[in-house]
Parts: sequence; C-alpha cells; structure tokens
Amino acid sequence: MKDLDLDDSIQKIDIKKNPINKDQLNYLYKIEGCYENLINKRAQLFKTLSLSNNVLGENDFKKLLLKHYTFLKRPVLVYDNYLFIGNSSKVTIEMKKFLSEQ
Repeated sequence: MKDLDLDDSIQKIDIKKNPINKDQLNYLYKIEGCYENLINKRAQLFKTLSLSNNVLGENDFKKLLLKHYTFLKRPVLVYDNYLFIGNSSKVTIEMKKFLSEQ
C-alpha cells in the first residue's frame, strides 16, 4: 500500500476492523467472477486448517471469505469495474500504472 502512494480521496477500509460483508463480497465476485481468486492461500489460517489439501468449491471459498478477514487476498483496489487484488509485483505494477492514468 505504501508503494501505491494513494491520496486521501481514495477510501481505505481496514478489514480487520470492518470485515467484508456479503454485499461487498458479491461486488468483488461480480467483477472477478470467482471466489477462489480472492482467497489468500498463503494465509496462516488457511494452512492451519489444512484447507490446501481439500477440494473446495466456490461456495466454500465464499464462506471462508465471510468467516475471517485473513482469507481475503490484500490489498484490494476497486475502481469502477476494475479490480486489483494481492501484492505480487505484477499486480503492484498494474495498480501503479492504472492509478497514474486516472
């Protein structure tokens, strides 16, 4: 997030304090088209629950995302119908480029 240098006009939500709700998750799903892509499979809780060894469906991923904030990949940047999720170098570069064009 620090690398993105977001100005104050961009709303930032601390999902630890304000967990994602059903409407927000449905909005992200509408853009992304897949709950699994929103899941942070590197999260300690994901590993602790041995979820990586199980076959999970979309409904399972949705339940996890609503259950605990740690399952959501972060950061999430939503602008109109554009969604950037995660902190890989590729995504960060795409976010920076997109923001510079706005």
